[in-house]
Amino acid sequence: MGNRRTALVTGGTSGIGEATVRALIAAGWRVIATGRRRARLETLVAELGADRLCPAVFDVRDEAARDIALAALPHDFADIDLLVNNAGLALGMARAQEADVAAWKTMIDTNVTALVSLTAKLLPGLVERRGAIVNLSSVAASYPYAGGNVYGATKAFVRQFSLSLRSDLAGTGVRVTSIEPGMVETEFTLVRNGGDRAASDSLYAGADPMTGDDIARTIRWVADLPPHLNINTIELMPVSQSFAGFQVVRA
Repeated sequence: MGNRRTALVTGGTSGIGEATVRALIAAGWRVIATGRRRARLETLVAELGADRLCPAVFDVRDEAARDIALAALPHDFADIDLLVNNAGLALGMARAQEADVAAWKTMIDTNVTALVSLTAKLLPGLVERRGAIVNLSSVAASYPYAGGNVYGATKAFVRQFSLSLRSDLAGTGVRVTSIEPGMVETEFTLVRNGGDRAASDSLYAGADPMTGDDIARTIRWVADLPPHLNINTIELMPVSQSFAGFQVVRA
């Protein structure tokens, strides 16, 4: 990819996204960080430098705003070698029969529709530059749990979409990886629980979960591999987490 590589990281204002921005810049990448929160992006630029970090303020679900932001990228950031589809969310833990359909649609719009739309938008340039795509899936793609319903389904889509992209892109030189983390302590659970800090804290209490930096180091490792190597999927959990047992409902 050359010495002047540029990455675009969605959801770059917190958690895994922010950690990935920092990790890639530390490795010598230029980074475009997207997010809805302008103040957070401006703070990151002030810290990391406008020569290395370009903010792009938009909601990934808003394709018109996205296209305006991408069209306005400075020349030095215009050629993208790496797409990190990190932006995503879970909303609620209700079982399907009690779930909020509006929340389901928001998860699908963010985790699926926005991801595939941005990928399609950038794919011609990624093919031209023999670049790479890293998609953030989840262990929820493989292991269902009560209350995971649509969130898990969206992440299963991301995993399968990544594998299908890899198949379609054979011969182009473009690498595609699905990163599938388990428990990571970020704002993710706070958002999922509607801002309930106690509920978020109780999930992680005593569990020694992974951190955004742990996942960012993995993404950086994948991004910096030689161009003839492709990591198809990576599933990672903290040592304290394992596979759920089967549910048994007794009369």
